[in-house]
Amino acid sequence: MRLVECVPNFSEGRDRRVIDAIAAVIASVDGVRLLDVDPGMATNRTVFTFVGPAQAVAQAAFLSIELSATLIDMRAHKGAHPRIGAADVVPFVPLGATTMQECVELAERLARRVGDELKIPVYLYEAAASRPERRSLSEIRKGEYEGLPDRLKHPDWAPDFGPARSHARAGAVVIGAREFLIAFNVNLNTRDRKLANVIAQNIRETGRPKRGPDGKVLKDSGGQTVTEAGPSMLPATRATGWYIEEYGRAQVSINLTDYRTTPPHRAFAAVEAEAAKIGLRVTGSEVVGLIPLEAIRMAGRDALLRQGKSPAASDAELLHLARMTLGLDEVSDFDPDKKVIERSVAPPGPLARGTVEALAGNVSSATPAPGGGSVAALCGSLSAALTAMVAGISYEHNGFESRRESLAQLGAEAQSLCTEMLAAMDEDTAAFNRLMEANRRPRATEQDRLAREEAIREATRGAIDVPLAVMKQALRALELAELIARQGAQTALSDAGVAALAAAAAVEGAYYNVRINLRGLADPSAPSIKAEATALMARMAEVQKRVGGLMTQAL
Repeated sequence: MRLVECVPNFSEGRDRRVIDAIAAVIASVDGVRLLDVDPGMATNRTVFTFVGPAQAVAQAAFLSIELSATLIDMRAHKGAHPRIGAADVVPFVPLGATTMQECVELAERLARRVGDELKIPVYLYEAAASRPERRSLSEIRKGEYEGLPDRLKHPDWAPDFGPARSHARAGAVVIGAREFLIAFNVNLNTRDRKLANVIAQNIRETGRPKRGPDGKVLKDSGGQTVTEAGPSMLPATRATGWYIEEYGRAQVSINLTDYRTTPPHRAFAAVEAEAAKIGLRVTGSEVVGLIPLEAIRMAGRDALLRQGKSPAASDAELLHLARMTLGLDEVSDFDPDKKVIERSVAPPGPLARGTVEALAGNVSSATPAPGGGSVAALCGSLSAALTAMVAGISYEHNGFESRRESLAQLGAEAQSLCTEMLAAMDEDTAAFNRLMEANRRPRATEQDRLAREEAIREATRGAIDVPLAVMKQALRALELAELIARQGAQTALSDAGVAALAAAAAVEGAYYNVRINLRGLADPSAPSIKAEATALMARMAEVQKRVGGLMTQAL
């Protein structure tokens, strides 16, 4: 899944009409899901959180910046939080398969558009920064809105995009790309906030206050507290200790600013180690807000590795292990459909989430969908699942220690393919339904007929794209089945053979769906699509022949 999160901060936290108007324009963009609106009275600032495909998120960000420039007048703005503009800061955060570089490029495109079309000066920050001194948001915001006109006159602080003058109402905007911030609290078997704070100081990146021989905290010449590294200091980690009366316990409250550098399970382990030194015990944890699926996967994989098992497990198993290992349900319910950002945005479809019995019932009903395309995707997902199973069994076999790394990689890729093709079952049904809806559009007038033809062309292309993607995924699943048949435990060779048969059926079944929908595609791209599908079939036949020969020889 390729998603982008955007967390813009607007300089208005008191006027509900302005806040609601910005929320409405964000939510109006097709494909975007507005997850949270968090206004602050004292700061006079509202943080919005929304997610979706990259281009949709960028459009929602632009529209919200454009609207804020008309609704918010920075000349009259007062608030406790530093700010330089109506749309003060607009960060993009990569989710799922989206890369940081893609978010950097997205930030650059949005910055150029804001500068060109809205005539607002734009600075790029964090991963998108044009120079090192601009990575820091606080550095860019020095002097705030009031000091912006003078700062823009300095050549070193010319904006990255837009005019080198402050927009009278909107000031300037900072746009960038950063990692997802995870708010993660670890529970302790104590009510003592001070003990929780000792642990927090020992694990956070900034370290703990340094004390002199007399026990007093040392200050530098500027009056700032001198710090030293704690014994379990973690990079990209902010932490403090507090007592939560509602829970009746103290917590180490942690913000993980780059979960790929310090994931939640590593922070959890560090708190456990420090707690044990002072006679405390960790009892569980909670996620405040949302968490990326990959962070949960990392925790589950770590648990499996500690148990001597292959880390290449299904998302469902990794989620179960993470919940148990981190104690995520101790003080509040951890609902994956609400707490895991990818599942919150795009939960599994009814076919992927249903039972086998329900799926068979849906397919056997006298309706055209779900049909052959969904069944082909199911065959592909089962193939990949079997390959992942054989990789996991082989990982634990005696004598396979030297192959563990490659087996884990193979199993992880198979698990990923399994997830993708499970999702394709619902995608194929949805694509067919869109095609049926397009065919039912009115054609009373010439305008109606043209609109109907365009809708049918787009829907037909969608009905081709899904099975064509399944062909590619299933072909890769077939290649993985061949690899595991050659490299895996021979006691599971028959399972690898069945995986290959299921993958071949998926490729050919998806091919049939591509071909039947190509008949209705009035588009110059049709011949090249047909050629691509035919080439995939030829490749499938080659691999399947090799696997068949291997099975005949070995069994």
